[in-house]
Amino acid sequence: MKHTSIEKERASMSEQIGPEQRESEGITLSVDWHFPEGLQSRYANNMLVQTGQHEFVISFFEMQLPTLLGSPEENQTKLKEMGTIKAECVSKIIVSPEVVQGFIDALQTELDKFSSQKSKQ
Repeated sequence: MKHTSIEKERASMSEQIGPEQRESEGITLSVDWHFPEGLQSRYANNMLVQTGQHEFVISFFEMQLPTLLGSPEENQTKLKEMGTIKAECVSKIIVSPEVVQGFIDALQTELDKFSSQKSKQ
């Protein structure tokens, strides 16, 4: 998997030995990215972010809209009858506030690159 220099830098920063040792010893460990065999990737088109006392809980969901084959009026009636659409949680992570900021920064960097590439097409 290809990683940006920001990801590598953040990984290096987050994988360092404790903050007190970091300053005194200046030790930085590189990250050996490991993806276990059989790891499944799931599509998520919705997410829920919750905060705890010392962490963020980020849950990813897949929502599948029902197949509607009727007329617009029939489809609208069917949707009203349903009332809800199931959102299946496909993954959930719990992270510290410090990790969340790095996550936001990395996502913003990648989103900026993606947007820049799309605008050139």
